Order: sequence, then C-alpha cells, then structure tokens
Amino acid sequence: MPHKVDISHKTIIFITIFILSLWIIYLIRDLLIILFVAVIFVSALSPIVNFFVKLKLPKVLSIALTYIIIISVLTGFLVMIIPPLVEQSNRLIVASPPLITQFFNVINIDKSLLSSELTALSKNLFSITLSVFDNLLAIVFLLVITFYMLLEKNNLESRIASLFRDEQGSSANERSSSANKAERVRRSIIKIEEKLGAWLQGQLILSLLVGIMSYIGLTILNVPYALPLALIAGVMEVVPVIGPIISAIPAIFIALTISPLLSVMVAAMYLIIQQLENSLIVPQVMKRAVGLNPLIVILAIAIGSRLLGISGALLAVPIAVVFQIIAAEIIEGRKS
Repeated sequence: MPHKVDISHKTIIFITIFILSLWIIYLIRDLLIILFVAVIFVSALSPIVNFFVKLKLPKVLSIALTYIIIISVLTGFLVMIIPPLVEQSNRLIVASPPLITQFFNVINIDKSLLSSELTALSKNLFSITLSVFDNLLAIVFLLVITFYMLLEKNNLESRIASLFRDEQGSSANERSSSANKAERVRRSIIKIEEKLGAWLQGQLILSLLVGIMSYIGLTILNVPYALPLALIAGVMEVVPVIGPIISAIPAIFIALTISPLLSVMVAAMYLIIQQLENSLIVPQVMKRAVGLNPLIVILAIAIGSRLLGISGALLAVPIAVVFQIIAAEIIEGRKS
C-alpha cells in the first residue's frame, strides 16, 4: 500500500513564510549590501570615535570630528596629488584625439565602427547620468546610515545580545546560562567589528601598494602620464577580478600609440602586478588583517564573484570573516 504523507498546516505556513522571506531578501539585496558596508565603516571608524569619547566629548561631536578628520585627510591627499595629476591629465586630454587616431591606425579598426559606438553612447547618456546620480544618492545614504549606526552602536550591540537572553528561566542555572550566551554573542559582535575594520584597513593598504607598484613600473618603462594611470590602478584595486584589467587598458592603449613592443611590456607589467596581487599580496595582507587562511580568501572571492558579481567579490572577505567568527562561536558553545 502506498504510504500516505500528511503535511500539517503549520508546515505549509512555515514553507510559505520562508519562501516569501527569501523573495523579500532578494528584492532588497541592494539595501542589505549598503547596510553591510555601513557596518564595515562603523567598525573602521569606531576606534577614532571612542578616542574622542574618552576625551569627554559628546558622542555626536566625536562622530562629526571623525568625519571631519577623514575628509581632511582625503582632501590633503588630493591637494598633494591633484596639481601633477591635473597637469598630466590635461596633457593626456589634449593628446587624446591624435592618440586615438594613431591607435586605430595601428590596429586597423574601421572608424565608422567607432562612430556608431559613440552614437550609441550618446543615446545612453541620460541613463548613464541617472546611474551616476543614483550612486551619489547611495553614497549619501551610506554616510547618513553610518553616522546613526555609530551614534547607536552600543545600544545596537546590547539589543542584539539581549535577544539571546532568557530572563524567564525556571532556575538560576538556566538564567545564568542564558546570560552567558548573551555575553558570548556580544563578544562575537565586538570581534566581528574589529575584524571588519581591519579588513577595510587592509583594502586601503592593497590599493596603496598597487598604485605605487604601477607608478614605479610605468615610470621605469617611461610611459607618459604615469601618475593618473597609477591612480586609476589604485582606485580600481577595490574592484576584484575585473578592476586590474580595466585599469590596464588605458596604459596599454597609450603605450600602443608609442610602439607595439612598449604596449606588450606594459601589459606584461600589469600581468605581473596582478599575479603578485592575487597570489601573494592579497592573501598575506588579508591574513594579517582578518586572520583568514590565504586559500579561504581566494575561494571566498571566487564564490562571491560567482554569486553577486563585483559587489560579491568585493565583500567576499568580510562576509567570510563574519561566517568564520559565527561558526567558531557555535562550535565553542556546543563544546562548553
């Protein structure tokens, strides 16, 4: 006789709620990514805010001063780098038309194809402008969210930990065990914040190293406009996988207008830097910053890029850090 399977209404409701929750998470995935990035910023800025709080300054003022310091440091860096950058960029812009003509003469591309591509680009100019405006709004929203999360940081930690505390235990031992669990959760949250802040610092170090190596290599090869090209390489370092490839294109293009051999040498230089970055610099820097095994770092980036594209690859390491800490806490809790 066939075995009859009974599915209760509670099971049906649970499955429906579960699927609906997954659908909602998918719809607001962009918002969740922004919130996670805000958590990373909070983790990185908290030590500076705590320093000002220890000086008996109000927390709002401490956060405002932290923002001012970060903006001032960035502004000072730009003031130092902008004059030579503007000079070389202006020379690059002025030289671009003949460079482009020379480039297409070298590779024998039909100029009508370029004209059609430029026409298509002009038609999409409005959508490009709208996308840039949306990104600016996302950045403003991120800064505002980060400000309020810094302001409520201690309260948020306590509230999340309190979710794991059961004050209605039937015995003193149960209430004590519940309090210990809540304390472990709070310690795990603090550990996650420390690791996420260290990851952001490591990412900044990576960008700086790649920018410096690119500048040194381009200068040795005597490629024009080395500073803006190196700056592009440093900035694009934050975009895993395709970032280094995109940053190499303008340098190879400029080198090709000088000589095909120089373009090959520039391509080889960027390839060497990328291999050093993927095989040595990224794993080692991230191991020092977040304590992850280099193999886990490489696998996390590969899986993140496969699941969520660029944003997934960029946030793969901090997400792996969060999972590692949570898994370690679960294992430790079961052992105890």
